[in-house]
Amino acid sequence: MRQPLLILLLLAGLLPAGAPAALAAAGPAVDSGDTAFIIVCTALVMLMTPALALFYGGMVRQKNVLSTMMHSFLAIALVSLIWVLYGYSLAFGPDIGGLIGAPTALGLRGVGMLPNETYAATIPELVFVVFQLMFAIITTAIISGAYAERMRFTAFLLFSALWVSVVYLPLAHWVWGDGGWLRRLGALDFAGGTVVHISSGVSGLVAALVLGRRKGLKNQPPLPHNLPFTVLGASLLWFGWFGFNAGSALGSNGLAAMAFLVTNTAAAAAALAWLLAEWLHHGKPTVLGAASGAVAGLVAITPAAGFVTPLASLLIGLGGGLLCYLAVAVLKQRLGYDDALDAFGCHGVGGIWGALATGIFASRAVNELGADGLLYGNPHQLLVQLIGVAATIAFAALTTWLLLKLVGLLTELRVSPEEEEMGLDITVHGEKAYRENLSGSPLPGAGNSLLTRAGATSLSH
Repeated sequence: MRQPLLILLLLAGLLPAGAPAALAAAGPAVDSGDTAFIIVCTALVMLMTPALALFYGGMVRQKNVLSTMMHSFLAIALVSLIWVLYGYSLAFGPDIGGLIGAPTALGLRGVGMLPNETYAATIPELVFVVFQLMFAIITTAIISGAYAERMRFTAFLLFSALWVSVVYLPLAHWVWGDGGWLRRLGALDFAGGTVVHISSGVSGLVAALVLGRRKGLKNQPPLPHNLPFTVLGASLLWFGWFGFNAGSALGSNGLAAMAFLVTNTAAAAAALAWLLAEWLHHGKPTVLGAASGAVAGLVAITPAAGFVTPLASLLIGLGGGLLCYLAVAVLKQRLGYDDALDAFGCHGVGGIWGALATGIFASRAVNELGADGLLYGNPHQLLVQLIGVAATIAFAALTTWLLLKLVGLLTELRVSPEEEEMGLDITVHGEKAYRENLSGSPLPGAGNSLLTRAGATSLSH
């Protein structure tokens, strides 16, 4: 569009002969197709956080559905402000020692409508800003699944603001920022295996351990209160994940097409792998298992989406579904920790497997800007991926523990036993999700009456 217009202006005598060269030198051109594609992908990734609210909300007890969904909804608002004020600058600003970006774009000062050639040469930098914001939002929301039904709302707000500032922003710079030390090392993370999933899963596990188990789990094992919510949430996550992974190509191109295809393939393989493992282990294939398996596969393929072939994605999905099932149904039961909605079991374990699998299956034939993995004659890449995984686990675990201790000095981390028994919807927010019990009988009392028990939540089977 741009070149024909310049030619017409030249022929009409409205531009001097040297104008095209001068305009070309003024800055990189915005590609309208790439820009439209990434804007749509950004909207898809944004949809994933409300989808996560449905996925998590269906798995908690009836008395905690609103408080659980509130964690995801408020993450959108909270992280959006942080990102504009200083988050983007610290994640993607000029490098400081390979560890963090410089605060040169506070309030997005100097960030405009022209491309930033370092990160995305064909779309306005503002589009890149919003696309990356959506990753920070959902990462913060994922953690809440581990401490669902027991963290105080004030503690949630403080912890979330501190976590995205102190954990997410440095990790994003390490892996994706120009000059980040893991990026210089050659670690591959196409769409967030380490930055998003390992960091959130490990941080969720630490939070679950610090807060302790929910009350009464032995006497009344928790069951999901609304599985249709959970299935709808998983379906919307699957849909939005196409923006998550394909959009990370940062252009409407062949790499985006490959990322789109392998994302779907891995999710399908993992759903079937989880379902089969559950069927053999417990005797029944459940809807919850199929939904959980699909999410596990989406997590596992995320770091590899722009580096592997469709056949490799099938193997990554099978591995993700099986390993995440074992983490949820076996490991958690044996170790006894209360990761309420399996943030670690799905996102932590799935992210670790996906990052290491990238070091095995990556091929420069798919993406020449990547690297060959172990199966293509480069065992060093697997070592690099292992370093990235270990560094992310260590940094996220230690920093999350310190942040929780700090927040604990400022406010109580956990609701009281009485509040936990009555449910956080009523005691924290003064609301109830349903006018009646799911059984059809009225809730006791009127107005802000207490929610009755309707089971509980866990991906355990």
